[in-house]
Amino acid sequence: MSWFGLAADRMPAMSILHTGRRKAAARMALQAASGVLALALCGCGSMTARQVAPIDIDVPAAWSAADVSVAGGTTSLAQWWMRFDDPLLGRLVVEALQANTSVQSAQAALRQARALRDVSAAALWPAVGGAATARRGAAGGRTTGSSFAAGLDASWELDIFGANRSALDASEASARASAASLGDVRVSIVAEVALDYIALRGAQTRLSIADDNLASQLETLQLTQWREQAGLVSSLEVEQARSAAEQTRAQLPTLRSLIGQTSHALAVLTGQPPAALSAVLAAPGPVLRVDAGLALSLPAETLRQRPDVRAAEDQLRAALARVAQADAALAPNFHIGGSVGLAALTLGTLTSGSAVVGAVLAGVSMPVFDAGALRAQVRAQEAALDQARAAYEVAVLTALKDVEDALVALRGARERLSTLQRAADAAGNAALLARQRYSSGLIDFQTVLDTQRTQLSTQDSVVGASSELSANHVRLYKALGGGWRPDAGDASPAATEDAPGASRS
Repeated sequence: MSWFGLAADRMPAMSILHTGRRKAAARMALQAASGVLALALCGCGSMTARQVAPIDIDVPAAWSAADVSVAGGTTSLAQWWMRFDDPLLGRLVVEALQANTSVQSAQAALRQARALRDVSAAALWPAVGGAATARRGAAGGRTTGSSFAAGLDASWELDIFGANRSALDASEASARASAASLGDVRVSIVAEVALDYIALRGAQTRLSIADDNLASQLETLQLTQWREQAGLVSSLEVEQARSAAEQTRAQLPTLRSLIGQTSHALAVLTGQPPAALSAVLAAPGPVLRVDAGLALSLPAETLRQRPDVRAAEDQLRAALARVAQADAALAPNFHIGGSVGLAALTLGTLTSGSAVVGAVLAGVSMPVFDAGALRAQVRAQEAALDQARAAYEVAVLTALKDVEDALVALRGARERLSTLQRAADAAGNAALLARQRYSSGLIDFQTVLDTQRTQLSTQDSVVGASSELSANHVRLYKALGGGWRPDAGDASPAATEDAPGASRS
């Protein structure tokens, strides 16, 4: 994309001329403006448009983990948290989107960007001001007279070379980038709420498993004490059983602390004091599970859905516009201005026809010598453009990496969970058989302890793997830009074109 523009500065309103000379002055001003304008256009006609090198990023045609996606249309991820079928999670997400402080800060930044865009838009229109004065003079103790005046001043910068338009383009791109940044904050907040909620349910399930295993170990301890009283075992077995039970009991405070801390994190995410959700989240719930079927969008489509990529793209557009604005500062600045008003020596004659005065003026100004400041400003904006280009490339590559990482992690979590579930079933059967054979005196107590430890470890690992699988689903939804609609009212409209100068495969 090529951008070229030349900027101008606004001139203040000129002094008031007498009514009788108003028409002549207007004709002379317009003739002078026409001549200067023609001269400036001739002088600037030889300037060439700025050429912007394209951004060439190799985007794959499909994701490497093709086995995760399924045939059919792309799955809508606008409200992906509903796929977990947990009403409480949905409620927490809604509260976080409404009350989270990071979301509110991003909303304020968006309002600021839109207001600054309106400021830039106002520069394209004439500026009109009004004033009224009353004057009474005295000299040597005697009054010298009075005068009264009232009028309007107007000035308008002729944006011939697009300076103000470039500023408006930059402000509009910045506003769209702020809207996309708000979307990125929302995506991150929703994912964080879901991850904390999954961690909470996982910790609660692990606590329940630890309680069940502790109860089983206490029963084993009771059985060992009875066998000691009967002289069938020594006190060594009793102490071993007591040690195993107390080790399991020691895990309970850690899990309760984790539950409390995660509950506090969820409360803060929803804009509430840390203990506000303790009662709501106290009741244990199952580990979240989600339907594995997910039709992925193509990589290029995913890049358009990611709000951070959209924000980087709009920042690149803004940087291009600012370079054009800096170029425009090197060109002539055209303006027209005028005033109309009333001037008289008494209030009574202020409204008479002879009191009407007015003026019109056209002018041009251009830099002659500034010690290289304007050209240095152009170089500074060009450097900022290079930074925006690099940031855009990083955003694209990071988005691709996030999705690929999430797909790989999701596939590994599925395999791990399947293996651990088989191990947990076997460990449960082994622990049951060991207790039965120990009660019959067929095996030693060490075998019982080993099978109980293995059972607790594998059951805990299954819960952890199940939680990690759900968490990886969340990370995939986040990597795909789920939870944000580009066409929403508070977000930038869905673009139908690539970033300026961008080339994608």
